[in-house]
Amino acid sequence: MNLTGAVLVALVLLNVAFGVGWLLAVRRQRLRGRPQPADVAIGSVTTFLDTLGIGSFAPTTALLKFRGKVADELIPGTLNVGLNAAAFLETMLLIGLVKVQPALLAAMVAAAAAGAWLGSGIVSRMPRRSIQLFMGAALLIAAAFFAMRNLGAFPEGGIAMGLTGWKFPFAVAVSFVLGALMCVGIGNYAPLMILLSLLGMDPLAAYPIMMASDGLLQPVSSLGFFRSGRFSHVASLGLTVGSVIGVTLAYFVLKFVVMRSQIQMVRWLIIVVVVYSAVAMLRSARRERLAARAAAAAQA
Repeated sequence: MNLTGAVLVALVLLNVAFGVGWLLAVRRQRLRGRPQPADVAIGSVTTFLDTLGIGSFAPTTALLKFRGKVADELIPGTLNVGLNAAAFLETMLLIGLVKVQPALLAAMVAAAAAGAWLGSGIVSRMPRRSIQLFMGAALLIAAAFFAMRNLGAFPEGGIAMGLTGWKFPFAVAVSFVLGALMCVGIGNYAPLMILLSLLGMDPLAAYPIMMASDGLLQPVSSLGFFRSGRFSHVASLGLTVGSVIGVTLAYFVLKFVVMRSQIQMVRWLIIVVVVYSAVAMLRSARRERLAARAAAAAQA
């Protein structure tokens, strides 16, 4: 079996563990509820755009914040659990479209999964205000990356489809960090594309690595959120259903339609939404701090 095949086998096995973990969490925590149309719509739209290369974590966070049905501290877990189906489908459908160095693919994917395991444990114990601050910052970073992409500020990259020498372990180490950051809502699409382009790789080579990384790290991080219960079961169900719809539609669009100009326009719209949501998240964190100070003053 080649390394790409090993990644796909690991993907399937981890998603079996993901399904078992979710069922156990439902029984242990007595979770109830059905997918809501609004969450299905959010999942459909954001995963459709994700498959086209825009990314899903930032716009999904923004829309969940607008909807106001998921507590801020539950959003990181909800993103990882609810969008896992999209990561699985994207990897299975698209990993073979671009031929990248198998050893680099396997190493970066394994590192991302290890980072996700560490990150989920940390995020599960973080207080609400810290999560709000991290996610507010994550949304602003995402908006900056979207703007850079639209303005053509990303490095052009080279033609290589793999890395050698010091660049190989460096890219693997960064993938570990990005895997951990995914647990607080910082997507890895733009950072990975910039990293690999700066290291001299063809930007297209980032796509199979990004997809496979998400495909493995999200079920790994979700297992941590299942143990802690820090995710919205109902919203995650809706995002999962929407993911199947969004990724399937986008797959056929990628095969038959070119939408580059339209995608750029959508990305500008997402920038506005994401910045607004970042400000709302940071304002929520500020209110938490003021409330804590008031409570402390009242007890003094």
